[in-house]
Amino acid sequence: MKDLMGLMGKAKEMQAKFQAMQEEIAQIEAAGQAGGGLVTVTLSGKGEMKSLKIDPSLFKEDDVEVLEDLILAAHNDAKAKLEATMQKKTQELTAGLPIPPGFKMPF
Repeated sequence: MKDLMGLMGKAKEMQAKFQAMQEEIAQIEAAGQAGGGLVTVTLSGKGEMKSLKIDPSLFKEDDVEVLEDLILAAHNDAKAKLEATMQKKTQELTAGLPIPPGFKMPF
């Protein structure tokens, strides 16, 4: 019975740590670039686009497809950086826990 109470206490402690980590992740911002910095996208920890910066030299009528591709590439770069940061923070929090490989946390 003591083991069960200890386990419940650890579960509540872990839940509080996960909640704190989720709040911390929400404050993170990741910037992705494309075209050598001609397009920059900044995402929040929740994946919301916070800003989009486009170099004025890209505003040419015949280069719309290039601009669209650069925006997508910058967004994907920012998203990859954000996911890597979130994975690192999750690993730090769950270090030592017997979590199966490939298990994704609920956030």
